[in-house]
Order: sequence, then C-alpha cells, then structure tokens
Amino acid sequence: MSRPTTLGALRQAIAAGQVARRPVRTELRENLLARLKEGGPIFPGVLGYDDTVVPQVVNAILARHHFILLGLRGQAKSRLLRALTTLLDEAIPVIPGSEINDDPIAPLSAFGRQRVAEAGDDLPIEWLSRDRRYVEKLATPDVTIADMIGDIDPIKAARSGLALGDELTMHYGLLPRANRSIFAINELPDLAGRIQVGLFNILQEGDVQIKGFPVRLPLDILLVFSANPEDYTARGKIITPLKDRIGSEIRTHYPATLAEGVAITEQEAWTAREIPGGHKIDVPRYVREVVEEVAFQARKEPKVDKRSGVSQRLPITVLEHVVSNAERRAVLNAEGIAVPRVSDVHAALPAITGKLELEYEGELKGADKVAADIIRAAVAQVFEAHLGSANVRQVVEWFDMGGSLQLDDTASARTLLDATRKVQGLTDLVEELGIPGGAPAPVVASALDFILEGLHAQKRISRSESGKYTAGEEPVRRGGKADKRRERQMREDDDDDSGFGGGGGGRYYN
Repeated sequence: MSRPTTLGALRQAIAAGQVARRPVRTELRENLLARLKEGGPIFPGVLGYDDTVVPQVVNAILARHHFILLGLRGQAKSRLLRALTTLLDEAIPVIPGSEINDDPIAPLSAFGRQRVAEAGDDLPIEWLSRDRRYVEKLATPDVTIADMIGDIDPIKAARSGLALGDELTMHYGLLPRANRSIFAINELPDLAGRIQVGLFNILQEGDVQIKGFPVRLPLDILLVFSANPEDYTARGKIITPLKDRIGSEIRTHYPATLAEGVAITEQEAWTAREIPGGHKIDVPRYVREVVEEVAFQARKEPKVDKRSGVSQRLPITVLEHVVSNAERRAVLNAEGIAVPRVSDVHAALPAITGKLELEYEGELKGADKVAADIIRAAVAQVFEAHLGSANVRQVVEWFDMGGSLQLDDTASARTLLDATRKVQGLTDLVEELGIPGGAPAPVVASALDFILEGLHAQKRISRSESGKYTAGEEPVRRGGKADKRRERQMREDDDDDSGFGGGGGGRYYN
C-alpha cells in the first residue's frame, strides 16, 4: 500500500485502519507482543541475555516504563538500547520542516499548528523512518539545559521579525527533537543535577521554562538510560525525583559461560579479512576459547579491580591481535593459510594491559606480569578441557631426559613440524585434539603449539621468554636422607645461635 502524501489522505488512512496512530510506548508494546507471538530473537545481535536481561527489558516495555540499564563497561548496554528501534514502526508521518517531529493530526509546536492552519488537508506530509527515531546523548558535566531542552534563538527572531518571547523563536534541544522517538542518555550519573531536574519536569509535567518563557510540551517519548554501578555511587548520582520516575532498573552482566563469550567475540571481532596473495584465515576453536578464557580469568584475578570490571572488548581486541600475528607470520613465510596459535596470545599483551584496572598489589607486580599470569591460567584451563585425560607422559619424559625445542612466533609451520617430529608421543596428542590426518601444515603446527603451551601452563615443562621449551622444574622431594640431615643441621644452628652478632654460625635477624 502506498503511503498517504497529504494530511487529508492521512486522515482517511487512519480512519480506515490502514495507518496506526498511537503513542511511541504503546507502539513499542504492541510491536513487541507481535514479535513474541512470532517467536525468534527479540533483539538480534544481543547475545547472552536471553534468560536474564532480555525478559526484564521485555517486561519494562510491556509496562510502558522508562528504564535504566546498570552494568560495568563492555556489557552491551548501548547495543541493547539501540536495538529497541527494531520494535518501532517502519515509518511514521510528520510535518515537513518540524524540529520536533510534529504529528500532522495533533502538532505540538507553534510551527506545526501554523502549517496545519494554513494548508489544511492539502498539507504535504513526510515519513520518518525508524532509524531516525533514536536519539542518543552521552552525559557529560558540561551539558546545559539549552542542549537538552532548548533556548531562544535571537537570530531567528531578528530574521522573522518576531519578539523574543514568541514560541517561533525557540531553538529546540535534543529532548524535544526526540519527540515520538526513543531518547537514550548514556552514563546518566555524570549529568548535572539541574539538568536531571529539567528531564523529569518536561516528562512528568510536560512543561518547561526557556529563558523565563513557559512552554507546554507534552512530549511523546520513551526515555532510556545507561549507567555504571561504580559511577552510580562514586563520581555522580541520580537525583531522587528522577530515579522515582524511572520505572525499571535492569542489571546487565558479562557472559555467564565460555560458549556465550566465544559467540559474542566471534560476532564482534574482525577476523574475516582478505589478505593479499590469496591467504585464508582459520581460527581453531581452542584458540578462541583461550582468548575468551583470558577475560574470564581476569575477572577472577585478585590483582584486577573488580569494581571496574573487565570489558568484553578485551577478548575482542585480543582475538584481532592474535589473528594479526598469524597473518604476519603467514605472509612472512608465504603460507597459503594463516592459522593463529596459542603462543600468539602473548603477542596480544598490548590489547590486555590497557584494559585492566589493577589493585595496589597488581600495580606493584606490573601489568605485563599480571597479564602473563592470566594468559597462563587461561591456557591451562582450556588445555585441561581438551586434553585433560590424555596421556602426556611420553612428551614430558622426552623433555625430562634433556630434550629441548627452540621456537618463536614467526617460525613457519614446516619449521615447527620438523622441530617437533623428534618429540615422542606428540603426534598422538594432535590426533586426540581432533586434527584429522592430512590437515594443512599450519593447522597441525597450531595444534602442536597448543599442546606445548598447555604443558607449560600446567608446569609440566618449562618455556623461556625466548621461546625455548625444556624440562619442568624438578619437584621437591620430602622425607629423604638429605632432608633429615638438613633439618638436623638447622636445629643445631638454632641451638648455637646467641642472637644479634652472635658467633658460631648464628644468623642475623632484622
């Protein structure tokens, strides 16, 4: 059906039920009910919230509430808010030239009322698409009431020959321009209290004063917010009257399972790249899991500030770094396929250290060392999941008997295969990992690297910073003759000790 192009045609279409005319929150509610009946995802692209956050958002929309999303950084709050536009109608009619998306049937502004009075049913109308019905503002302390509500425009008054008190001289702010739309404010606590007063006043009472001139603007709008719980109590606050008018407070969270995290990172990370020379990229599952496990381990690490959180952007950027290192290696060695290795995660330290807020103990230890410990714990966890029950005794014994391997992250797949061929039992572990026989050399090399890194992470073998794998640290044996002699000598030393400066082998104490 063609859309009406004049006000008269629009009136007829509304009367015939061909065009829906309803408030924006009712529009969202009815479209959401229709989507629930159809089944399928409510907010495509928002992963990990199907059983937690999404049901609460659905309830808030069905109740026609303004709502706020509270969560740490990198929890898809903005993505979820922007996904609300999918619940809007495809387009709505507006008066051309109106700053506040005036409804042709019942315009709010003086401009809209004047246009309807002048043209009547012959007034041409425009259609506003759903993607233009979402207005977003980042709250900062320097935001003014003029930015949010509006101000008098003396230039407009001079050009039109109008008095400054005339409503037609007003320049509307972001909130009135979001009329019949969704208005989102990110980091709400950073917004000054007096600006928050203007928000709840115009929403609840529908009026506001601009430079002393009272304006009645009963806006049709859905107001949604996002905030960080840490900022909620530290840097700023939400004034009580505004909190009282926010119908629902919804908490977001990080991925609950490794599979959810892998899916989110796979969706967001830029890995589908085109490499000159026909190179292809193949990211093994265990590499994706190690990258994601880095974020999970960082969120549990005592040296990382829990209040700040570990953003989901961390595994996304780490995976992009890992793929870049594999891409560099493939180009340098003229390999037809770029397959990331677990050791490439160590090359992604710049994508990790900048996203970790450390506690005092972590600052003393250093961000690089903390990140390296986190990577090692992540590799150990994933290795246990894939090869925890595998027999690695032959491989470990080969290193214990003096064997060593010198590898680096630029070594070609063929070089790695040749170097590891002499290690007993290593090929069998590749098969247990699920790598089929006849797989490309870069794929097999990545699997071998994962096994070596996993054994190192579990402290069964050692690896130097230069990439040399050797035997693990020799375990300390207890109860032998040497231990008994050592203990007897220590007791004798204690008996002979006469305090500070004492002779006969006495020890010094601070």
